[in-house]
Amino acid sequence: MHHTKTYYKEEYETENHTFIVEGPLTADALSAFTFDDGLDAFRPPKEQFEAIMEIADLKEGRILIVRSESHIIGYVTFLHPDPMERWSDGNLPYIMELGAVEISLDYRSFGLGKRLLRLAVQDDYMENYIIITTEYYWHWDLKNSGLDVYEYKELMIRLMASAGFEVFQTNDPEITGHPANTLMARVGKNIEEEQMMAFDKLRFKNRFFI
Repeated sequence: MHHTKTYYKEEYETENHTFIVEGPLTADALSAFTFDDGLDAFRPPKEQFEAIMEIADLKEGRILIVRSESHIIGYVTFLHPDPMERWSDGNLPYIMELGAVEISLDYRSFGLGKRLLRLAVQDDYMENYIIITTEYYWHWDLKNSGLDVYEYKELMIRLMASAGFEVFQTNDPEITGHPANTLMARVGKNIEEEQMMAFDKLRFKNRFFI
């Protein structure tokens, strides 16, 4: 499967800021920017910046960012699922994972997460994928948000729904291990019935299908 990537860019102005939302970007393009210290939900910022640059140059990898001038204050990643997870079984090329979406704390009141996700799915080629996202409560910034896990879960569902993601059931122990954890997916318009059936088998691994 050839993974076609089309670059998109938009500007978003507020009273005091001009934000640029753009991507997918190459590692070389990303290296021209600085990376905000508040982007630390998954690993220390320096390591996270290195990680997204590695993803950017994967054949299927997509990195879109939000920046203020040349300073990255948010990003979203798309790539094939981790080989250690069930979602990689069969190496299905049309299964992609939204691996992370993060906006630095100081910029979370501008609706940038929604703008980032909506720009990401503007590319018509995204209609050839089933894009999953596994939402685990231990990645959520409960402390700074002031929300409990269930309120944060609803926030994440609304955020993902803004880009066409829906909640899907699964028997994956990582998801079922806590009621706040959630599997969501965006099923592209070009996905065929047999591809959807293969996804259903991944969702309910070891369950008998007629």
